[in-house]
Amino acid sequence: MNLSPTLCSMLAAAGFDATHWSDAGEPDAADTVLMEWARTNEAVVVTHDLDFGILLALTRAVGPSVVQVRGLDASPESVLPLLVGALRQFSDELRQGALVTIQPERMRARVLPIR
Repeated sequence: MNLSPTLCSMLAAAGFDATHWSDAGEPDAADTVLMEWARTNEAVVVTHDLDFGILLALTRAVGPSVVQVRGLDASPESVLPLLVGALRQFSDELRQGALVTIQPERMRARVLPIR
């Protein structure tokens, strides 16, 4: 909910399936509900919120994969190039289950579970 739905159409134009949570579930749903939906639907959660990475670490979950966009202007035009690059660079890790963090100066992936 913290990234624009416009980003989904831009990701689709770049060749990725993308669904904004507002089209999949209740806007006020708990993070755990969104995570369970993503796990069930084999989706990657893309967020500007650190809560999902913390949830993965606390639960030592093996999925779903989460991409955290940090320290960036959250506009779709700013996020898209780095996000597409991360999705391509870390595609194997995201299929396995990973937490990918995108920052202006670097990107990194941690394979799940986080210990």
